[in-house]
Amino acid sequence: MAAPSEEAPQPRRPFGRRLLTDPARLFQHNAWDNVEWSEEQEANARSKVQENSSQLLPQDKQEEYEVNAKRYWDDFYKIHENGFFKDRHWLFTEFPELAPNRSPGHNENSVREHIYKEESNNEGLGSCENGHCSLETRAENQLNFMKSTPTFCTEELAPQKHGEVNQSHGDYPGSSASYRILEVGCGAGNTVFPILQTNNDPGLFVYCCDFSTTAVDLVRNNAEYDSSRCFAFVHDLCNDQSPFPMPDESLDVVILIFVLSAILPEKMQCVVNRLSRLLKPGGMILLRDYGRYDLAQLRFKKGQCLSDNFYVRGDGTRVYFFTQDELDDLFTRAGLEKIQNLVDRRLQVNRGKQMTMYRVWIQCKYQKPAAPQL
Repeated sequence: MAAPSEEAPQPRRPFGRRLLTDPARLFQHNAWDNVEWSEEQEANARSKVQENSSQLLPQDKQEEYEVNAKRYWDDFYKIHENGFFKDRHWLFTEFPELAPNRSPGHNENSVREHIYKEESNNEGLGSCENGHCSLETRAENQLNFMKSTPTFCTEELAPQKHGEVNQSHGDYPGSSASYRILEVGCGAGNTVFPILQTNNDPGLFVYCCDFSTTAVDLVRNNAEYDSSRCFAFVHDLCNDQSPFPMPDESLDVVILIFVLSAILPEKMQCVVNRLSRLLKPGGMILLRDYGRYDLAQLRFKKGQCLSDNFYVRGDGTRVYFFTQDELDDLFTRAGLEKIQNLVDRRLQVNRGKQMTMYRVWIQCKYQKPAAPQL
């Protein structure tokens, strides 16, 4: 089941932002980036959100989606396995931190060709139903660390359980590595494997975790999986008793790609706090996720809203739509400093069906302050 990479950024265009109003011009292109919305368009989007959130799901139904979250994700991967997603070859254009030794411009043309080819080959682009869009690869589904039972996610975290991973003597996967990356919500590995293929640093070690046991099994069984450079593990990020295999302040990069949006809003701060503690001084969290008034949000129907800007899809998976300020607040409260926080507004066009689709994503980079000089 092939689907276009919905989160794949386009190469940055030099002419900056554009306000597009002429349909004849729109259909000459597959996509525009940095599209400026008119006041009328934003007002219409706000009106649609008010309408589709006017009727909230009953509390007992909301609790049901929380309790059964793991089953929804496991079922998804059992059905689709690893054939649903495209590898994210755009990663290193937007996030060069994932391959810091990669020379500027390395494979840049092939990356751009891949992105354009990916768009031009999408015949099903633009079909949306129940908050899902066929132009999405459902990359956000790779988050998959919602809990199987509801538990309060406390701010004060319990220490790692001793004996599960002996970290006190450096005896943990990747302990000898000099550059460590963790992807949370790895899904079938469509971020992990491009990193392993592109970053040839002998000191690299990549951790990847997912709430879905089925997803982690797909990663481990992939022919590209190399246990000397990668460690995949099942992890429930919202459970503060669920230990990580690495100690605090050991990671250079944490990746969150369409992941945080699936966390219950009241648990997001605790999640970010936990991840912040894993970073070395100078380490960074990289995020790409849904922005407010994205097409997927506007296509939800009444009766699918759980709370403000938080929805459940037809398959039981859930999604939140952020503002820049909300994400900035989450990361700064966790003690991180802003490096990047931008809205990426895209216009994607299906020329065959004469359909236009406005996507809104937010991309962030937040860094842990460097240790003070003594």
